[in-house]
Amino acid sequence: MGTFSVFIQHTSASLSINENADPTVRTDMEKALNMLVPESWATDGLLDHVDEGPDDITGHVKSTIVGANLTIPVSNGRLALGNWQGIYLCEHRNAGGFGGGHARRLVITVQGLLSSSAHKK
Repeated sequence: MGTFSVFIQHTSASLSINENADPTVRTDMEKALNMLVPESWATDGLLDHVDEGPDDITGHVKSTIVGANLTIPVSNGRLALGNWQGIYLCEHRNAGGFGGGHARRLVITVQGLLSSSAHKK
């Protein structure tokens, strides 16, 4: 028994637990976040922090909404996620993420006790 914690060290990407069986969930989540925080807010002058482009401040807002960390129980040496649950790294910049110019770093911490059967091996 224990916990698995993951934290993303960036302000325009986030972490989420969501359904991982249907790929349309990912695209629907992106569409929904874009409806909640449209980039037009930056291009129309409603938001000011646009030094790195119109997706800069909107990426920060989306990251704040979704969150930068997750804690998941560990049971029998495995993450205790539900049947359809998966961990998503949500990129909120158009040119961000892997290979797009914005490296993403995660800090992972695992805490817990080894089961008595693990001590015998």
